[in-house]
Amino acid sequence: MSEAATEASLEIGPFPSQWRRRHLLGLEELSADEICLVLDKAQQFRRRIDAGQAKLPLLTGKTCVNLFFENSTRTRTSFALAARRLGADMVDFSAATSSLSKGETVIDTAKNIEAMGVDVVVVRHRTPGTPHLLAQNLDCSVVNAGDGPHEHPTQGLLDILTIRQRLGRIEGLTVALIGDIAHSRTARSNIWGLKKLGAHIIVCGPSTLVSPRWAELGVEYSYSLDDILPRVDVLNLLRIQFERQFTRPFPSVREYALLYTMDRKRLARAKPDILILAPGPINRGVEVTPEVADGPHSAILDQVTNGVAVRMAVLWLVTGAGDAGS
Repeated sequence: MSEAATEASLEIGPFPSQWRRRHLLGLEELSADEICLVLDKAQQFRRRIDAGQAKLPLLTGKTCVNLFFENSTRTRTSFALAARRLGADMVDFSAATSSLSKGETVIDTAKNIEAMGVDVVVVRHRTPGTPHLLAQNLDCSVVNAGDGPHEHPTQGLLDILTIRQRLGRIEGLTVALIGDIAHSRTARSNIWGLKKLGAHIIVCGPSTLVSPRWAELGVEYSYSLDDILPRVDVLNLLRIQFERQFTRPFPSVREYALLYTMDRKRLARAKPDILILAPGPINRGVEVTPEVADGPHSAILDQVTNGVAVRMAVLWLVTGAGDAGS
């Protein structure tokens, strides 16, 4: 290990022996202790970012690839930044110009890329379970960057980290997920992670997008934001994912906005220290109005910064576990 890498390891601490996962496929399979371990390491990376010392040569000589089959801005860019700030090389894959158009399967594409000397595959795909399938067929580490409406574990982790930073705890908080619960991988990862850490979860939105079956997981459901608002500590405002829907779930965007937009009037009826999150991209005037999105209760840009820190922690952890042969 180089002198610079040794110094970086001393600042971040030794690799945690209790972390044994080569892949990060979802928060459903992680224990509360494992989630806290990732959060703690991400917090250390965040402190380095805030201090202007983002470069840590912990993954020098490693190669990561962004294997994205769906569009992305924040997730793709932050994984690329995370890898490079750890000293790894990052390759961006473009599905539109790949051999998939010639009939090659996703598994064959991934295997060919792995054969070029890749250590970590970060995959986003519209089909649920694709990261799990790749993890079964590749020798390198696989990180789920979103598989259809199933899970988005690093988004869930950065949301939870942001809550913990702002409010100092997770246990005992009431967190409401507002909007398109039916199609949201972010909602699912938040639910798995937050429940394991002791939060009370409310899913809220139109009846066409919020099923009573969420109650089977110990999650409260509601169709009225105004009814639940006074007792909520955190609001996570989810985008309506029209691209995953075959029919309109409500008559118009305007009607949805009247019932579920977080605006100045609703903010006045909320708890004084309510925290506003949104995974992005946000549609101003639909999920949230500009004065709320840009106001003191909003942590939307903190989420983005935490996304880099969380993904640095995840890449470091899965690569380290792979090196240990677990």
